[in-house]
Amino acid sequence: MTSYTDTIAMSASRRAMELEYKYGAHNYKPMPVVLEKGSGVHVWDVDGKQYLDFLSAYSAVSQGHCHPAIVGAMIEQAQKLTLTSRAFYNDRLGECEKFLCEYFGYDKVLMMNSGVEGGETALKLTRKWAYKVKGIAPNKAKTVYASGNFWGRTLAAISASTDPSSTDDYGPFLPGCEIIPYDDLDALENILKSDPDIAGFMVEPIQGEAGVVVPKEGYLKGVRELCSRYNVLFIADEVQTGIGRTGKRLACDWEGVKPDILVLGKALSGGTMPVSAAFADDGIMLTIAPGEHGSTYGGNPLACAVTIAALRVVDDENLSENAEVMGRLFRSRMIDLQQQCSLIEIVRGKGLLNAIVINDTEESETAMNLCYRMMEKGLLCKPTHGNKIRFAPPLVINEQQMNLACDIISEVFLEMNGKL
Repeated sequence: MTSYTDTIAMSASRRAMELEYKYGAHNYKPMPVVLEKGSGVHVWDVDGKQYLDFLSAYSAVSQGHCHPAIVGAMIEQAQKLTLTSRAFYNDRLGECEKFLCEYFGYDKVLMMNSGVEGGETALKLTRKWAYKVKGIAPNKAKTVYASGNFWGRTLAAISASTDPSSTDDYGPFLPGCEIIPYDDLDALENILKSDPDIAGFMVEPIQGEAGVVVPKEGYLKGVRELCSRYNVLFIADEVQTGIGRTGKRLACDWEGVKPDILVLGKALSGGTMPVSAAFADDGIMLTIAPGEHGSTYGGNPLACAVTIAALRVVDDENLSENAEVMGRLFRSRMIDLQQQCSLIEIVRGKGLLNAIVINDTEESETAMNLCYRMMEKGLLCKPTHGNKIRFAPPLVINEQQMNLACDIISEVFLEMNGKL
């Protein structure tokens, strides 16, 4: 196996990595490749080597790297007006809010920046609604989360986490967070009917960071029914699964359910800048009054121009439909590979959000070594939770590119499995 240091090209690559190591916080452990350019499904490192990007910035670059329509909208707006704060109106925000509300089917939207800010916004809306509408006693409101969830690394987000790498040495945590198993409607009903202080249930339609965990068919519909029955807000964290990634506009669309609060981010800007949003109808959104929540950059003119362009690309290029077709091709190829390769325990996913679970322990290095070998052969991906590899290319990928990627993956797995 090629060592870490052998993989690092000398000169420009080594210098970039050393600068990060010396001057940056050590809160990430990137793959040893230094990227300098991207276009569509491809990225290039500083030495000119081309790779297929099968992570797409954790699904943020769904429209492909540096999409000309999105970059064009960004440049045009950047030359006119980038930021006013919300102390004043600007000519782009209302236009963007109207576009977003009509696109996703809600009365109101509150634009923020990062995905975790979208989640924080949803939590604050839930608590406001709990006190002003549901009538929960002050400071008693609770929110339920599913084990294995991931919606960021703020203190609120990690207070809902069951991952020790997120929580160790960060306590005390935010009170009012209850955890139940994922994909378990009985557990959800038991907690909802036993505690009238529960205001909301926040859940990913498919758990991304946990390793692309897909719930049983009917789970989301059951969540919707239970939340309605017990007067609890259904909050869908679609930061990673939304905007065409799973083969429909929203992952919730697969079961025809509408969350009370919808959280989006990542691909909302096509990977050009941080943009997120929380959606709700008037009865929830208008519980927050002026001065009670906001962000200097939230809803800035540049973000608004980029967001409209990014969503138009999804529709104009039929990216949801392409994700469904290409995702089926990917899983078909990987299931065929599974028959030949004992390293593969599970193939799972929906659309172009997929994962392979390696037949090894979470503590092993097998998944990481597989990713290193794929990188050497021109495909970039990364493990999550030790023995799972997530595959999420830009939604613009075509059949030829997908088959090439599957060829690389197959070659690496069979080599590691001792079959070649």
